Amino acid sequence: MSSAFPEIYLARHGETEWSASGKHTGRTDIPLTAKGEEAARDVAERLKGLTFEAVWSSPSQRAFDTCRLAGFGERAVKKADLQEWDYGAYEGVTTKEILGQRPGWNVFRDGCPGGETAADVGARADAVIAGLRAVAGNVLIFSSAHFLRVLAARWIGLPPQGGAHFVLDTASLSVLGYEHDLTEPVIRRWNRG
Repeated sequence: MSSAFPEIYLARHGETEWSASGKHTGRTDIPLTAKGEEAARDVAERLKGLTFEAVWSSPSQRAFDTCRLAGFGERAVKKADLQEWDYGAYEGVTTKEILGQRPGWNVFRDGCPGGETAADVGARADAVIAGLRAVAGNVLIFSSAHFLRVLAARWIGLPPQGGAHFVLDTASLSVLGYEHDLTEPVIRRWNRG
């Protein structure tokens, strides 16, 4: 289902060793696995025939390599605001390990010691949204799961913590857009593999 209004395609990066094992990967710059590279190439097939006014990528190796393998590397502009959540002391640690030391912890509610809070990530998402609204046409974004979840929440007017209600698989595609006019932002499709 296409729209008469601009659409924002969100591509989560392909699999990495840490995403496969459940480790929080914020600013650690690790490569895609062979499976992640294959999935990134598949993103190209799923985007075939679509045109984009702009292509933006997180500067992380995993996001930009997904972008490049999907065929958009030469057009992409790296934007620091698209980086994944800074997990601080929880970088490289699994949720299960964190919960063993801090029962009930939730990144969207509690943030990360020495890293970012949901409000911090939300402020970056708001800056990205302001940039998106200035583009007259479709935009393709390559980034990471938690950041994209906050971006989706902010797009539809939820607080950054609302990102907790959206799940994203590696190499998935989601689409943000509008319903009746540009004052009605919606999520048009979510977490398509």
